[in-house]
Amino acid sequence: MPAARRLSGQTRSERERRLRRQAQVRRRRLLLGLGVIIVIGLILALVGGSGKPRRTPVAHHARRAGAPRTPTLKSVSAAQIGTLPAAIEDAAVASLPDGRVVLLGGIDSAQASTDGVDILQGGSVTLHGTLTTPQHDAQAATLGSSVYVFGGGQLSSYDHILRYDPGSGATSQVGTLPLPASDVAVASIGNTAYVVGGYTGTSFLNTIVAWTPNGSVRVVGHLPFGLRYAAVAAAGGRVLIAGGTRTDGLSAAILSFDPSTGSVSSLGSLRVPITHSSAVFLDGRVVLVGGRRQLSGDQTRAILAIDPATGSATAVGQLPRPLSDAGVSLSGGRIVVAGGDDGTGPQSAILALTPTS
Repeated sequence: MPAARRLSGQTRSERERRLRRQAQVRRRRLLLGLGVIIVIGLILALVGGSGKPRRTPVAHHARRAGAPRTPTLKSVSAAQIGTLPAAIEDAAVASLPDGRVVLLGGIDSAQASTDGVDILQGGSVTLHGTLTTPQHDAQAATLGSSVYVFGGGQLSSYDHILRYDPGSGATSQVGTLPLPASDVAVASIGNTAYVVGGYTGTSFLNTIVAWTPNGSVRVVGHLPFGLRYAAVAAAGGRVLIAGGTRTDGLSAAILSFDPSTGSVSSLGSLRVPITHSSAVFLDGRVVLVGGRRQLSGDQTRAILAIDPATGSATAVGQLPRPLSDAGVSLSGGRIVVAGGDDGTGPQSAILALTPTS
């Protein structure tokens, strides 16, 4: 019996040690499992719970085979490519669907309004039609296959909307603005032209007027102040408005008009107030070409690029000479600058501004 008790005690002791070892193994496995779960949870939290690293839209699109990249304008180079038959400034200008550019009216070297219509193809120029009356300080937009000229003036401001047919060279009146308006700026989105600001002959306009062929004229927005000689361009479904002349002097404001809501918001400021400039949209930027830094004179050579998302403006080039009141339009991926005033009067040079980004 004593020996049996010793054997029985040894067996219980071994069993207890074995059970303790098994319990330790289970605890280690449990702790290891908990550690793995915690690590996995941390990884999922870092990657947003998707199990894959989170990618920004830019990185995602950059990896997509053949995905187009949106260019961003960095700089432009300027070169003269031709000469107008006669010096001109303050002409209305528009791009034609085939890449040509049309200049309508303007002021000649005798400081008289003209009714001539010139079509530019590269550096060559062809006279093709006349306006219904001599005028200047109008602006134009191409809608469909026709060019429409809004307002303008001579001895007084006009309220007409003219249609110019690039095929036949014929011009006719097709509409009327709410008020006479010269010194306007115009940009188009889709089949709608937006006429920004202007001058009635006695007062500055703060209106944004929308017009569509075969549609009615309607005021769709208001600027925070009356404005003449602004530079405008359509960008991302909005109209960006830069500089111009207010009743109290030059404007440095960069404004954004949203046609979907009719609201005008402040987007930024130019470093220097500017007026009598022109703008186009190219490679993701609104490009501001030349202008005046005083109500009269002090033309600039500056070419600025405005980011339509942030309103920041940076210099991207210079004109060969200071210039304001030029006909500025797009043609074949470059900017055509025709005529203008260098401070001594109307000019005849045709320039091309070519992106170098």
